[in-house]
Amino acid sequence: MTGLTWTQVHAWRLAQHGLFPRFSLPDVVQAVTRTSGIQAQVMSAAELALCTRVGGISPQQVQSALWQDHTLVKTWAMRSTLHLLTISELPLYVAARNWQNDKSWSNYFAEIGLTPAQQDAFLAAIPHVLEQGPLTRQQLADAVAKHMGVTLVRELIVSSNWGTPLKPSAFRGELCCGPNQGQGQGVTFMNPRTWVKDWQPIEQTQALQEFVRRYLQVYGPATPEDFAFWWGCGKTLAKTLFQSLAEEIEEVEVEGWRAYALRATLPLIQRCEPAEAVHLLPLFDAYTIGVPRDCEPYLAQAYKRQVFNLQGWTFAVILVNGSIQGLWRHKIKRAQAVITVNLFSASSAALRKGIAAEAKRLSQLFEKEVVVEYG
Repeated sequence: MTGLTWTQVHAWRLAQHGLFPRFSLPDVVQAVTRTSGIQAQVMSAAELALCTRVGGISPQQVQSALWQDHTLVKTWAMRSTLHLLTISELPLYVAARNWQNDKSWSNYFAEIGLTPAQQDAFLAAIPHVLEQGPLTRQQLADAVAKHMGVTLVRELIVSSNWGTPLKPSAFRGELCCGPNQGQGQGVTFMNPRTWVKDWQPIEQTQALQEFVRRYLQVYGPATPEDFAFWWGCGKTLAKTLFQSLAEEIEEVEVEGWRAYALRATLPLIQRCEPAEAVHLLPLFDAYTIGVPRDCEPYLAQAYKRQVFNLQGWTFAVILVNGSIQGLWRHKIKRAQAVITVNLFSASSAALRKGIAAEAKRLSQLFEKEVVVEYG
C-alpha cells in the first residue's frame, strides 16, 4: 500500500483546484471543467469561486460565459443542486444522471396528482414551450399548463421554491437557468440542448465511471462514501463503481487514514512540495464541499457544524495550507467592503499577512477598499 503525507495530499488538492498555484490562463471554462462543476445556489458565491481560481477574470466574464457565449450552463446537477457546468460536457452529466432509472421521480409526480400519462406529457411540454426562448417561472407554468390542458401543473411549477418539478427536465438536459429579466421578474429558463451541436449518447455506467475518475483526480484521495456524498448517490452504487475501476485506482494510506487514489496520479502526489497559502473561499466552494466530513486534517470535528450546518449550508471558510482554519463573511457598503474573520485558533503574523493578501485580491473584484475585522 502506497503511503502519503498530508502535506503532499493538501498540496495536490490545492493544485488540482487551481488554488495554489492558480490557473494562469484567464479561462473560466477550464476552472469549471477541472472542479467538475461549481455550485451556484448563490450566484455571487459561484463567481467568487471562479475568480479565486483564475487570475485576471471578473464576475462579468462569468456572466458572459453563461448568457452570451453559452460555454457554461447553470442547471441542477450533483446532489440535485444548482451548478455551473461546461456546456460541452452537459451530455456526460445527463448520461450519468439517467433520471429514468430513479423511480422516486415517478412517485413524486404521482403524489402530487399526475398520472403516468400526464407525467410524460409534462416532460414533453417543457422543451416544446421553451422553443419560444427564455421564459420566467410564471410564463413557463402558464405555457405548460395551457399546452397540457392541466391547470394543476401551473401551481406546481410556481409554488416550488426549490424547483423540484423542473429537475427531471434539467437532468434530461432539456431545461436550464436563463438570465434574470430584472425588475422583480426573477430568473428565466431555457433549453440548453440548442447550444450543443453534436449531442452524443453515453452509456450511464461509463459516464459514472468517468466522474469517479474526475472526482479522484481533483478531490482525492477519497473513499466511496465521499464520492457518494459529492455525487448524491447511494453508498452501494459508489462502492460498485470504485470496484469496477480496480485496475485504475489504488488504496493508499495518508498517515493512518485510508482512502483511494488514481494509480496514475500517485507519483505526482508524492512529488508535491509543501503548499503554504491562505485562501478565503466563498460560500459553497467546491473545495469545501468535497472535504471528507470526518477527517481531522481537513477540518477539526469540533468546528464541523460551524462550516456545514444542518440546513445544508456550506459557509465561507479560511483555508490555510489546504486545511480549514476559520470562517469569514463580507458586507458590501457604499464606500468599502468589510470582511469579518473568525479563526478557530490563535492567529500568527504569517496568517494575518495571508488574509491581508486575500483581502487585497477581493478589493479588486469588489472594486472597493476592503477592511478586515477579526471577530
